[in-house]
Amino acid sequence: MALQIIKPYTSVSTSVEVTPDSEKFFYRTALLVIAGSTLTIDTDDFTRDDGTTATNLPALATNNSYYNVYINGVLQQEGLSTYTPGGVGVGSLAITLPGGGANILSGTPVNLEVVNFTPSANSVVSN
Repeated sequence: MALQIIKPYTSVSTSVEVTPDSEKFFYRTALLVIAGSTLTIDTDDFTRDDGTTATNLPALATNNSYYNVYINGVLQQEGLSTYTPGGVGVGSLAITLPGGGANILSGTPVNLEVVNFTPSANSVVSN
C-alpha cells in the first residue's frame, strides 16, 4: 500500500456573545466653570443611576470599553476629558474647557456613561 496522509475530519461550531455593561453617573455643577479652566469631579461627587452616592468609578476593560461625557445633555469631544477609575479619593473625571470657549453655568448637569463589554465564546466540536 502506498503512503498516504490521514487527516481527521472535525467540525467546529462557535457562537460568540458580547454583553455590554453600562453604568451612568450624574453630577450638577456647584459653581460657574470659566473657559480655560478644568472641572474635576471626584467619585463621591457623582450620583449613581439609583440615586445613591457613587463609591467607585469602574475600570475600563482594555480594548473593550469606552466612556462618554455629556454636559447639559450634549455629548462632548473625547479630548476634553480625562477619566480616572477608582474609589473615593482616587477616581475622578476632569473636563478641561478650551480657552475662549463657553463657560459651564452653575447647576449644569454633567453625565458620565461608562460601558464595558464582556465577550464570551462557546465552541462545540463534533466528528
